[in-house]
Amino acid sequence: MFRLATQRQVALTKFGSKFTSVRTLADVVAKKHDVVIIGGGPGGYVAAIKAAQLGLDTACIEKRGTLGGTCLNVGCIPSKALLNNSHLFHQIQHDTKKRGIEVSGAKINVAEFQKSKDTAVKQLTSGIEGLFKKNGVTYYKGNGSFVDEHTVKVDALEGNENALLQADNIIIATGSEVTPFPGITIDEERIVSSTGALALKEIPKKLTIIGGGIIGLEMGSVYSRLGSEVTIVEFQDAIGASMDNEVAKATQKFLQKQGFKFKLGTKVLSGERNGDIVKIEVENVKSGEKEQLESDVLLVAIGRRPYIQGLNAEAVDLEVDKRGRLVIDSQYRSKHPHIRVIGDVTFGPMLAHKAEDEGVAAAEYIKHGHGHVNYGNIPSVMYSHPEVAWVGQTEQQLKEAGIKYKVGKFPFIANSRAKTNNDTEGFVKFLADSETQRVLGVHIIGPNAGEMIGEAGLALEYGASTEDIARVCHAHPTLSEAFKEAALGTFDKTINF
Repeated sequence: MFRLATQRQVALTKFGSKFTSVRTLADVVAKKHDVVIIGGGPGGYVAAIKAAQLGLDTACIEKRGTLGGTCLNVGCIPSKALLNNSHLFHQIQHDTKKRGIEVSGAKINVAEFQKSKDTAVKQLTSGIEGLFKKNGVTYYKGNGSFVDEHTVKVDALEGNENALLQADNIIIATGSEVTPFPGITIDEERIVSSTGALALKEIPKKLTIIGGGIIGLEMGSVYSRLGSEVTIVEFQDAIGASMDNEVAKATQKFLQKQGFKFKLGTKVLSGERNGDIVKIEVENVKSGEKEQLESDVLLVAIGRRPYIQGLNAEAVDLEVDKRGRLVIDSQYRSKHPHIRVIGDVTFGPMLAHKAEDEGVAAAEYIKHGHGHVNYGNIPSVMYSHPEVAWVGQTEQQLKEAGIKYKVGKFPFIANSRAKTNNDTEGFVKFLADSETQRVLGVHIIGPNAGEMIGEAGLALEYGASTEDIARVCHAHPTLSEAFKEAALGTFDKTINF
């Protein structure tokens, strides 16, 4: 510990009430760390652990009071708990009888349904705190904001002490927040964001979702299984955002079979709560025809935006682009080389695993001067049932780039394990260079697609050809045989279809 050396006189009302008795920054005792990370989400907490493992004195600041960020607290993890448990309920209601299992009287206890989700979240957040202790990461609970280029102030949560931290290196990992819809007020009861959708106290009879991206479709899956009538309103003419076009169309079809209603090419004009009903006005983009909808709950799921509120980025003149992202170079450095930025608050897909890899790479850049993330090999997964997963390039991207490619597909209905499980919806699709057979992209709709896509990522990373994959012996009977067959069908002919 040492005292900050500065000649500047500062009115410390800007540093919080607990600092008001101090006249200058030079009077404040600062704590010294090699690395200070602002944000304890997937990018931040992983960066902190890796930096500590590399021998750096590391601190992490998190204002939520629990680690794991949006993903663990109100995103990836709680949504997967609801998806898994709603799928079990749906199977009991609709799928067990034909398997020779008779169940009667199954019903949802909403309070226990939510409690199961909350238990999983609590266990995982406390687990990260344990990892911090194990690896020697100092954890500050509070809001972190810049004082100057090497100094960060912590406005502590109640029960914790305010602090000034000085660091040789600073990593910003403040994540993202829900993008608001202009003119629609979210109350997290009847008009909800994804956060409110995770904590509904009753199952809505009608659920309308603005946005046909992954978040909207996953939350729609949860409540559709529980009995809600789900309507997706999407401005674009297709769902799934970055999905391969063929996969997006197939995904829409299986969701329609599950009861989803879609209004594509439709603009939302307004949404207003009227007691326990939400009234929504929409307009067809092409025809201009307007329509009035009523719903018990309206979910606004139009995406997320970078979060820098409370960071005081202007104090160090950090560059922000038109989309609100902090600007960095290829080594995550801002205009100040010792201040790096990772995760949702900067460029790239807003995915937890992308942020985690950047956290590791940023720590390695600080310690060794080199790190690695392959942005052409970041998988995406939608945890519906069947799951949808993809990695690498889509057909539309290959066409736009003028790359000649071949397509190979294999349906799960021809896979023995899928047949025995009575779970045959979907297919595996390979895109490969037409001359070399090098894998360019893999797209899967089917059971366990989110796990299977890992093999595709490994193939992409090592520059494998479809023949390489097809000549690897896959265990029988497994779902992964469909992966092998699709690869085989890309350069030759499938055996079982």
